[in-house]
Amino acid sequence: MPKATDRQYINYLGEYYDDCLEIESVLKNRAKSAEAASLLSSKLQEREARRNAMVQYLADKRGIAFKEMWQQLLKKEYSPMTPEEFAQLEIVDEGS
Repeated sequence: MPKATDRQYINYLGEYYDDCLEIESVLKNRAKSAEAASLLSSKLQEREARRNAMVQYLADKRGIAFKEMWQQLLKKEYSPMTPEEFAQLEIVDEGS
């Protein structure tokens, strides 16, 4: 179990989705937070292929490996490319 300082929190879902989450948790006899974690995990699993494609796109654009791009994103070292940086890559690609 994570320590309280390690927990992640999400913003308030809004009245409708909060009510939906409450109903889901009651129907499944789970704590609301446990049901929210379960639903989020499930959705992230569904999106794995799409997420990996997006990371691969960013890696290809920069000419780096998927794993390196993944690590940049995890470490919060990622930043969008400026038009100047992208233009510089095109010049290098044309010369190859």
